[in-house]
Amino acid sequence: MTKRMQWEKLISDKRFGLEQYHNPTPGARSDFQRDYDRLVFSSPFRRLQNKTQVFPLPGSIFVHNRLTHSMEVSCVGRSLANEVSNALQINYKSEPWCNKLNDLGDIVAAACLAHDLGNPPFGHSGEKAISTFFSEGEGVGLQKELSKEEWNDLIHFEGNANSLRLLIHQFEGRRPGGFAMTYSMLASIVKYPYESTLAGNANKFGFFISEKNDFERIANELGILPRYGSNGEVAFVRHPLVYIVEAADDICYEVMDIEDAHKLKILTTEEVTNLLMGFFEDKRRQHMIEVMKNVADPNEKVSYMRSCVIGRLVSRCAEAFVAHEDEILEGRFNGSLIDHIPSLEREGYNRCNEMSWAKIYKAGDVVDIELAGNQIITYLLGKFIYAVTNPQLNYSKLLLSKVPQQYDINAPTLYGRIQGVIDHVSGMTDVYALDLYRKLNGMSLPAV
Repeated sequence: MTKRMQWEKLISDKRFGLEQYHNPTPGARSDFQRDYDRLVFSSPFRRLQNKTQVFPLPGSIFVHNRLTHSMEVSCVGRSLANEVSNALQINYKSEPWCNKLNDLGDIVAAACLAHDLGNPPFGHSGEKAISTFFSEGEGVGLQKELSKEEWNDLIHFEGNANSLRLLIHQFEGRRPGGFAMTYSMLASIVKYPYESTLAGNANKFGFFISEKNDFERIANELGILPRYGSNGEVAFVRHPLVYIVEAADDICYEVMDIEDAHKLKILTTEEVTNLLMGFFEDKRRQHMIEVMKNVADPNEKVSYMRSCVIGRLVSRCAEAFVAHEDEILEGRFNGSLIDHIPSLEREGYNRCNEMSWAKIYKAGDVVDIELAGNQIITYLLGKFIYAVTNPQLNYSKLLLSKVPQQYDINAPTLYGRIQGVIDHVSGMTDVYALDLYRKLNGMSLPAV
């Protein structure tokens, strides 16, 4: 008989690190709503407003940053999860735990807010800068002093794994359990639920070796199916809600990047109209054309089409989730929800993706921020890692005095000290990283 995960167990409001205080009695807010609120009021979430999404941070024209992206993903994720919840409650209406499905929207909304918390400054180029510092930069020489698992964590550095660490690690002076989030919310952000030794060429994994036991505890508590590697490496199938978080992220970054590119005049109104209208059949397109006759502003027309596309993709992804629920719960589902939507919408999405790679991600300003970000992060990592490996030097003492107390740069192991440095650098905003880079290079001094 095929093993199957159970919704009753997958939806758990037990808090990581505060298990002994678990109180199942509901209050004015559910624990999943508390997760959401706790994130909104947190410093790491606020710092996302000054981290690059794709385009350089806005001047006179507003484009998305990590904060606005995360908020939009959360809105889309909640809508998608609620559609799924409504359908599943019909299927499970006779089950005593059916009301638990009401919480899917709140769990996903919180997970979407948290999904990018661990991303370093300067967008995805920041992740690459950290991993290549060790695989092909100054950090290469450290390999012989680290275990295979520790080294793989560093050369495959992944923002997703760093998000989990940020949420559950007990930083210096902080309480056990980190943010003390619910088990279900934590599992819902882990897109790649296996350790770094299984990352392969894709450079994707879900938790560092330092959080491996913690994630195993979360997965076992929720009844997530294990898939251990051939050499005993820790791996699991995804928590089902990961697919919803992933779909919301996919929808937002693809569609919103197109809208941002239009505002920045990288794409013309005609190009964007052709792309976004391609998600609809003739009858719906004609209706949208009639609506837009009342709107003169091209940006407003694009906003209207964008909202229609997001609504269509949300419905189609929800339908795909419900249609493939058995495969998802049995760990047999392959690909993303976007891969399983009808061909009209899937081909529309693929055309947007192709345009993004052809004209957006290779745009001059985007490449410039990647080059600058790579240089800044590589330089900062080099300085701080040299300092933690040579703490007796006067310059090291001066530099390390600037590291916030919560980061354990005095850990007993080299891996722990390196993690402390990465915690610090990855938590920086774009502006702070640039300012520190200038100061350390003597290009900027405090006013005297």
